[in-house]
Amino acid sequence: MPPAVRVTPLAEGPLLVDGPVEVVLADGTVRRSERPVVALCRCRRSLLDPFCDTSHRRRARATRPDRSGGPEPTPPPG
Repeated sequence: MPPAVRVTPLAEGPLLVDGPVEVVLADGTVRRSERPVVALCRCRRSLLDPFCDTSHRRRARATRPDRSGGPEPTPPPG
């Protein structure tokens, strides 16, 4: 039996996964990281999707037209 992979969720932050890892995206694209610990984004703000770029530390949501899952922004009045 292969060893278990350790996944550590951080409060208000990413999932830390013991690496190296391969992540298969919804479109079938495979993203690989050789790092010993990989941070996977949970806030959906990262510009390095699926990897964390610490965007969760900022309050404003990054604009990503290729990402879904949230409401569309409302244009300002006027």
